[in-house]
Parts: sequence; C-alpha cells; structure tokens
Amino acid sequence: MDANQIMRAMRGFSIEATPASATKIENFTSHLAPGTTVNVTFLADSDPADTIALCTRLRREGLEPVPHVAARGFRDEAALDRYLGALTDQAGVREVLVIAGGLSRPVGAYDNSMQVLASGLLQRHGITRVGIAGHPEGSPDIPGPALAQAIEFKNDWARETGIETYIETQFCFDPDAVLAWERTIRAAGNRLPIHIGVPGPASLKTLLKFAQMSGVGPSMRVLTRNTRNLAKLLSVQAPDRLIAGLARGIEEDPNCLIQVMHFYPFGGLAKTAGWANAVSAGRIVPKRDNGFDLVGEGADSRVSMAAS
Repeated sequence: MDANQIMRAMRGFSIEATPASATKIENFTSHLAPGTTVNVTFLADSDPADTIALCTRLRREGLEPVPHVAARGFRDEAALDRYLGALTDQAGVREVLVIAGGLSRPVGAYDNSMQVLASGLLQRHGITRVGIAGHPEGSPDIPGPALAQAIEFKNDWARETGIETYIETQFCFDPDAVLAWERTIRAAGNRLPIHIGVPGPASLKTLLKFAQMSGVGPSMRVLTRNTRNLAKLLSVQAPDRLIAGLARGIEEDPNCLIQVMHFYPFGGLAKTAGWANAVSAGRIVPKRDNGFDLVGEGADSRVSMAAS
C-alpha cells in the first residue's frame, strides 16, 4: 500500500447530504473543509424547497452545494425552471447533478436525464458544471445498451455545449469491477472524468440494506462473506480496500478517468467526514489485506468491508 497514492486519490473528495440528515449537523464546517463539495439529494416525494434551503445553508457556511435535479420529479418545464431559478438565485448554485430520479414512473414531462440536458434550461440559468449518473454494476431499471447510449449522448452533449461535465457513480464495493467498467466505457468513447461513489463507514447490516435498495449487484459478494455471524453484521465496515484498490489502479493506468471519490454517508455524515479527512491527511497504516487502518483522531472504523 502506498499512502501517497491514497492521499492523491482522496484529494478533493465530495460527500452527499440529505435535508433530513442536515438537521443533525450544527455546522457543516465542523466536519468539512471550506469549499468542500456537498451533493444535496432531491428524493422521490420530497419537497424541492427542502433541497433549496439546504443548498442555501451550505453556501452560507462556506461549502459548495451541488443539488440533485431528478428528472422524473418535475411535472413540466415550468416546475423545473422554478427549481433551477431558486437554486441559482438563492443559493448561488452553478453546478448540479442531473439524474432520472428514484420514481418508477415520471410525474410529468421528463422521463430521463437526457431530456433535462436537452431542454436548454441549465444554460439559461447559468449552470456551468454538470454531473451525470454512472452505473459500474449496471442498473436494475435500465438495460445495458441503453446505459451505453446514454453515456454516448452525454459525451456529445458536453462537447456541443462546452459545459464541464463528469460522471458520478452509484456506490460500489469492488475496486476491480469499477476499474474494469472505467476501461470499458473509455474504450467505447467516454472522455468524461469520473467521480466514484464510495460508501462511508457503516455497519454491514446498513450497507447491505442500502445495496439491496440501490440495485448494487455483483460486488455485494464483497459484503456477504460470513454474514451469519451477528457480530460481523453489526461491526463497522470501512472502505479502505476499495480506496486502496482504486488508488492503485489510477496510478497504474495514466489514462484512467477516475478523478474524485464521492462519499455516501450511510453511517452518518460526521463519521464519514471524519474518516475521509483522516485518510486525506495520510493518517493511515497498512494492513496485510491490502487495506489500511486509521491512526490518531477518527480511528474508530477499523474493519475493512472488503475483508468481511
């Protein structure tokens, strides 16, 4: 394990927050460095006003809010226009993550993220940076060929509009599967940089629940070894082997497009931020399983999820 490789891979990490989880955080800058990117969810059946309010708060506290724009949650172009207008006017938003959203059926005019991109509304509201979804392990709702076509469309859109665009993925557990997917879409023509979804430290039971909800498939075997042991189910699992494996793969392939680690804080934002900050600062010691432990402050997440 090369600590410098890992620190480079962790540089500029981002993190997810929900309006509900934010109520437990007195001040985000107690946990995150100024300027850290924080993605703000817009979940199915939630109130867009909550997402707007959290983005406004994050901006006020010196962080960079990146709200989700969930296509299937908007009834019409006017509703999307109002949402984007409020985000840019009230929270100074200039970057968004455009996704289809978790609804099985759209509530209105938009069925997928490509329709939002093609609407021209992002440009109209001065959005200068856009994230789009990536699925290293596929999607339970979208066939593989359609995913490939979407990546091609989004590359074309980025090239034609000149808007800085990147892929942000679902969370994953297996670094080899992620690196293989990156090589595959690159060979097919992808040129967009990639932000990899990383599950923050959480109990194995919690990780399994979110993995099943999100349709994360093949790499779940990383989690399910020996899960009959109750102590194992309740133990905290850290993504050290995932981070170490990705860092090694990035260094070994100079053409690799993976640039950022994006954390999903299933075990809580404070715990995840503390772990990520410690790793970024190099407060790590190697383990025999190709992972690492934390040392010093924040060293409370010692079980590697890939070693479970």
